[in-house]
Amino acid sequence: MKKTILVFGLLILALLLLFQFSKYAVISGNLSSEIAIAIIAIVFFFIGVYLNKKSLHKQDNNSAEINHKKIEDLAISKREYEVLLGISDGLSNKEIGEKLFVSESTVKTHVSNLLYKLNAKRRTQALQIAKDLKII
Repeated sequence: MKKTILVFGLLILALLLLFQFSKYAVISGNLSSEIAIAIIAIVFFFIGVYLNKKSLHKQDNNSAEINHKKIEDLAISKREYEVLLGISDGLSNKEIGEKLFVSESTVKTHVSNLLYKLNAKRRTQALQIAKDLKII
């Protein structure tokens, strides 16, 4: 977080300096306003490209292999794991039941078992624990 704030602070400072330089260059008559605007546009373009590469194309460290050993250690059944994947997709109990061809009460039972096995109080907490354990 501190790095992000520092980068954006430096970016703002650089842009302010660029604006001041272009203002003085235009006032002194050494640079026409169209050229100053073009330079600023080019700088913004390259900053945008840089930020795009940094933020959108970041390597995802969470894409590691699923830890099947941990799933076995927690004694999570295949069906409970399917329910966990449904929860991670943001599906409701009813939607998970329709997807897996089981009743909503069966899904609730699987969710309760998952919460107990993952030592979680809520579905969101169970998802976070599962991500930390690299089982989803």
